[in-house]
Amino acid sequence: MAQRVDRILLSSVMLGNFLAGVAARIFAISLPSVAHGLETDLVGISWALVSYELSAISFSVVFGRIGDIYGRLRVYSLGLLFLTASSFLCGLSQNIVQLIVFRFIQGVAAAMTQSTGRALAMESMPEGATARSQGLMTMAFATGSFLGPSLGGLIIDFIHWRGIFFFVVPIGAIGTFLAFANWRRLKAFDSTPPSAAKPSVDYLGAGLLLAATCALLAVLNQRVMEIMTFGQRALLLLLFGGALGGFLLRESTVTSPVVDLSLFRIRMFAFSSLSLLLLSITYGLTLFILPFYLQEVLHLSPSFIGVLFMTPPFFTLTLSAAVGSLTDRTGPRLPATAGVSFHVVALFLGTTLRADSHWLLPAALLALGGLGNALFLTPNHSAMLGSVPAQHRGLATGALYLTFNLGMILGISLGGFLMTKLFRLISGVPTAVPSALDSAAFVTAFNVVFGVAVGLSLVALIASAMRGAKVSQQASLYNGRALP
Repeated sequence: MAQRVDRILLSSVMLGNFLAGVAARIFAISLPSVAHGLETDLVGISWALVSYELSAISFSVVFGRIGDIYGRLRVYSLGLLFLTASSFLCGLSQNIVQLIVFRFIQGVAAAMTQSTGRALAMESMPEGATARSQGLMTMAFATGSFLGPSLGGLIIDFIHWRGIFFFVVPIGAIGTFLAFANWRRLKAFDSTPPSAAKPSVDYLGAGLLLAATCALLAVLNQRVMEIMTFGQRALLLLLFGGALGGFLLRESTVTSPVVDLSLFRIRMFAFSSLSLLLLSITYGLTLFILPFYLQEVLHLSPSFIGVLFMTPPFFTLTLSAAVGSLTDRTGPRLPATAGVSFHVVALFLGTTLRADSHWLLPAALLALGGLGNALFLTPNHSAMLGSVPAQHRGLATGALYLTFNLGMILGISLGGFLMTKLFRLISGVPTAVPSALDSAAFVTAFNVVFGVAVGLSLVALIASAMRGAKVSQQASLYNGRALP
């Protein structure tokens, strides 16, 4: 941990997180333009999304562990370099296959930066400023998320869709320069003591984790499951179960695991991870089904919906730094649990929406959810990173990234699955697709799905409240192996 703020390193990792926020939103709004430009359809362009998420999720924990062993700054700097180069290549893509490949590489690079960036931000700040560092990182990501949609629209309208990828290049180059400027001080950020032997990377465990993640994403993809026969689905489920079981067995017995399962014996880390997973599921669910209600039931314009969806990142952007300072003084449990409480109220509002509701009600839902994010994310992230020993911070950062994105995918899949099943049950048409043409059935199914989300958020509330003592106490308990 630095004794004073390392401004160069902090600026570099904040730039990386800003780019992550921009990339998360700017590509999503450009999908129709990119598909048209590369002469592909909805299915084709969806694979450009899937390839990025697949590589980013699969490799985040792996690169977190590699960073713990060989130095987080090395992994982060190279990741930012690859992210810049792959963004340039995405902009040069001549067909959808090339874009899918380059997006996969972009996802690998994102896994390298995201699995190490927050740990480096923590180490660039003085002792006792863990939450403040995470607040700054959350603010940087929220700034990118806030500006991404408007920047993407302007670039597409006035320049070209390829510009959304080229936009990343100069910013990434600046971040890469700042990151490599710290290489003269690499030893200060090397997580393994000079006298200690470097542990090996468990590549078999990493491969099993990759296989389990790929199989899980395929299982959760409704389109993939629909085109498979019953036997193929059963085989896919067996593959997932076998890979997951093999991974857990391997990690519990190997000397140098890619994921140290004993970290989940740390109460703060375990309950923080659980609350993050559950809230991410509800967040993904909300982002997926709420736009359909706003556009097809309330008949709001896409541009107006875009303005409404700027509300959550606005709260995160404006409040995260202050919440970080508060968390350093009070500990993470109180502000994080308060944040979950706002989510519970926001999701409950979703159960009250009707076909003739005023747009202010869903706007209030988004605002409360954004306020909940601002209060929850920074203290929860600082709890996950600060409760583990310094040599495992890269792994904790990778686990954080994996948990959030996996929760988002689970939420999107759960939202689509429940909306379809409930709509068919309520409408009485076994093959019906959820549609506002039957607004009564659509809104009823919508309300029930939000009711399920309320239940998940209540479990997250309990988990957040049970996270235990202050962060520093739990890290020291782990180091002494005096855990319950």
